[in-house]
Amino acid sequence: ELFARKIGALGIGDDDRVIVYDSAGLSSAGRAWWMLRLFGHDNVALLDGGLPKWKAEGRPVDTAIPAPQPRAFTARFNPSLVRNKAALLGNLASRREQVVDARAAGRFDGTAPEARPGLRGGHIPGSRNLPYEGVTDPITRQLKSAEELTQLFRDAGVALDRPIVTSCGSGVTACALAFALHLIGHPGAAVYDGSWSEWGLPGDTPVETGPAA
Repeated sequence: ELFARKIGALGIGDDDRVIVYDSAGLSSAGRAWWMLRLFGHDNVALLDGGLPKWKAEGRPVDTAIPAPQPRAFTARFNPSLVRNKAALLGNLASRREQVVDARAAGRFDGTAPEARPGLRGGHIPGSRNLPYEGVTDPITRQLKSAEELTQLFRDAGVALDRPIVTSCGSGVTACALAFALHLIGHPGAAVYDGSWSEWGLPGDTPVETGPAA
């Protein structure tokens, strides 16, 4: 209900096509794309290259703050696109779903400090590592081709014929990996919403360090 009110207040209705972008190319925009799909709005896309590419091409920009006319937006929660800690704990033994971590390699293997104080280093046991920056061109910030994306996941040890859950530091850049998977024919990839900001807290959740086993 809250999500529906907030989205409707932006002037977005049930029949609207939504295009999301951010100032980095592909960072928080992925989270907006995922959230809309999570609440049943599948008519959503990402602007390839985001605002940096748009501005580099000399396209028009505006500095005015819009005042949209509120619209009616209906939220329909899709639980298949999200996982919580309990689901990930239950997956440890069966490994039915593969967890792919979008954090930098140093944070994944525990050799680099976490951005949030108090979190342990390392990763969820059995998970694979594909830093989210790898799915875009470092200069243009455009997404790589479907063939390149497929190879990235395979090189990370991800079996694309099995269920996949993406994770990261706080549930944002994991959505970039979910979007990349969507592009290569895997729209059902789920996101661990709590990600490392939840799993990495002091407690009894198991943690592995070092590279992916």
